[in-house]
Amino acid sequence: MAALIFSSYARAQQDSAVKSLDEIIITANRIEQKQSQTGKVITVIGKETLNKSQGKSLAQVLNEQAGITVNGALNNPGTVQTVYMRGANSGRVLIMIDGMPINDPSQINNEFDLNLIQLNEVERIEIARGAQSTLYGSDAVTGVINIITTKTDIKKPVNIKAGVTSGNLGIFRSNVQVFGKANKLEYQLKTAQFRANGFSTAQDEKQTGQFDQDGFNGKNISASLKYHIAPDLSIRGFIQNNDYKTDLDNGAFTDDKDFTQKSTNLNTGGSINWKNKIVNLTANFMYSQSRRNFLDDSTSIGGFSKFVKDDYYSQSRFGEIFASFNIHPQLVLLTGYDMRISSFNNQFLSISSFGPFNSEFKDTSIRQESLYASLIFNSADKKFNMELGGRINVNSKYGSNYTYTLNPSYHISKNIQVFGSIATGFKVPSLFQLYSGFAGNDRLRPEESINYEGGVGYTGKQLRHRFVFFHRKVNRGIDFDYVNFKYYNIPNQRANGLEYEIAWQPFKNIDVNANATWIGGQEFVQSRITTKDSSYAYLLRRPALQANLQLGYRFKEAWYFSVSARYVSARYDVGGFQMPDVRLNDYFIANAYLSYTKKYGKIFIDLQNFTNTVFYDIRGFNSIPMIAQAGLQLEW
Repeated sequence: MAALIFSSYARAQQDSAVKSLDEIIITANRIEQKQSQTGKVITVIGKETLNKSQGKSLAQVLNEQAGITVNGALNNPGTVQTVYMRGANSGRVLIMIDGMPINDPSQINNEFDLNLIQLNEVERIEIARGAQSTLYGSDAVTGVINIITTKTDIKKPVNIKAGVTSGNLGIFRSNVQVFGKANKLEYQLKTAQFRANGFSTAQDEKQTGQFDQDGFNGKNISASLKYHIAPDLSIRGFIQNNDYKTDLDNGAFTDDKDFTQKSTNLNTGGSINWKNKIVNLTANFMYSQSRRNFLDDSTSIGGFSKFVKDDYYSQSRFGEIFASFNIHPQLVLLTGYDMRISSFNNQFLSISSFGPFNSEFKDTSIRQESLYASLIFNSADKKFNMELGGRINVNSKYGSNYTYTLNPSYHISKNIQVFGSIATGFKVPSLFQLYSGFAGNDRLRPEESINYEGGVGYTGKQLRHRFVFFHRKVNRGIDFDYVNFKYYNIPNQRANGLEYEIAWQPFKNIDVNANATWIGGQEFVQSRITTKDSSYAYLLRRPALQANLQLGYRFKEAWYFSVSARYVSARYDVGGFQMPDVRLNDYFIANAYLSYTKKYGKIFIDLQNFTNTVFYDIRGFNSIPMIAQAGLQLEW
């Protein structure tokens, strides 16, 4: 039972407790600072951890962190990756790439598709849990996940990294990186590919044996240049193109042999940074373009339509300028302005015996501008820290709203820190929720919430652990009305939770990394069985308890071996329209990893669910069987 209080970090031995606390982070307050100097709940997934996760997807790595459930991470590649943080609904955690928000305005909740990013592109990940809307705006209701792709340790003119991984289910991964620094210029070029034959996405409930494999093929390429015009002035430009094609099934328990999805995402932009001893000024701009194309010729699963094509196209523009001012040795003022413009359109075509049917969602856009400021105080003795901030948002549709943050922390001793926060969050209604066909409601207001949290952390030479309690109230949520078939502002939610994280090195060659999350939630929504309002003392697809444990052992210097396990408690999923919710059983899966590392690279073996446990994260859809992979990583 003791193992059930742990949830895996999957960190390497080098990511020791003390190093993790003292490393520099940027996501907490948008300025470079040591993790020990903030009271925010920050988790850093460093390069050592990512290097030991090459057989996993980005969603799987995030799924192992405290407070996060990525529904779909353990399903067939290409499955929708729904990110839940601290029990909130989907779309309530902000995904960023290199500090800039990334999303798809054509999605119902404005989410970003994690299938588009491969782990080989990522240098590190910073996760800030708790309401972060004051600094980061809409969607940061329960936190921020900052996916950092830029390298900071480039020294040689030319560096090359390459790798290949192969496994059962037709799994094949490859990646190449070329990067370097020549005088004032830094450059990076990365490319990666992942393909798999996969398995049937839908569950063959009647065991017919006729469900086909659903494959996946994804490609990524990115490039960036950074030029140091002067010691205190630099400029950077980048471009990233990600795409994949995946086979789909026709819903829960229903196979389909000719249903496919193609998705592409293009990001390009740049930044300018100027700093001296007093001021650090940054300007960022990013343009994003996403396409999703669904095609079903309906020869496999017949029905009314013989052919269906559904195309989505969206654009996002993000621009910001912010600066930090060292107005006193113990006081920093951060202030900034950002602007976000989103638009999308949709064309739908179906052909039946009665002829073609066309519909469209015409080009529609929304614009939002924000001003924010934050005061960050650190006492001279380094014991007391405080952040006090506020933000005002002006939206082209609904007008204005504001958020605030109060976040104190105190070091009782060198090793013990207590912290707390009161912060509000908000989520802007998506374009789909505002304007789509019969379901859109252009009177929607932004969802607003308030988050309370407190905790204590201990850091020693060989041990680090942190305990956090949080409570969140959503007083004006956004949900779908199944009586009037429109989005509306009535649902409310309450969620309480406990998070525990530990990194322990009891002996020189042994590391233990773990965390656990308990969430108790209640939703006040429209009943899924009748047309009356009701309350549910649980959160759909979000377990009350999730827990993992990883044990790592380094031997003979070059060899590293780890075993890990994940436990997820029982939870509920939707049983169907006006049907009772369905209880999904709890499950326990185990993984193993072995690597041999030398100066110019490593070889590794990765086993996932090596007991071949049958389990389900989504009703009617299969989760991963045993996956065995072997890989080679080289660098010069």
